Amino acid sequence: MKRLASAIAVIALMGCATIATAEPSAKDLIADAEKAVKKASNVNGEWRDSAKFIKEAKAALNDGDEGKAKKLAMRAKKEGEMGYEQANSQKNAKPWMF
Repeated sequence: MKRLASAIAVIALMGCATIATAEPSAKDLIADAEKAVKKASNVNGEWRDSAKFIKEAKAALNDGDEGKAKKLAMRAKKEGEMGYEQANSQKNAKPWMF
């Protein structure tokens, strides 16, 4: 009986670990990137290449290269997040005086 309970506990833990480590799809990552870039754009913090990376990620996904699409989407998302942070950190900065 103890062996059965132990086996059930191990199987349950393995199932939870599998669920927790599931990777998001490229489509989900692209959607997250679009949200992050839009958020940065709303505070005038969108970086130059963010939209280009999203466009390339969509093209890669359409071509069946999910790995490339994920990398590009994550890069665009990171740029969106950093652009948002940068814009907010500098909104009260005084201009340089030359």
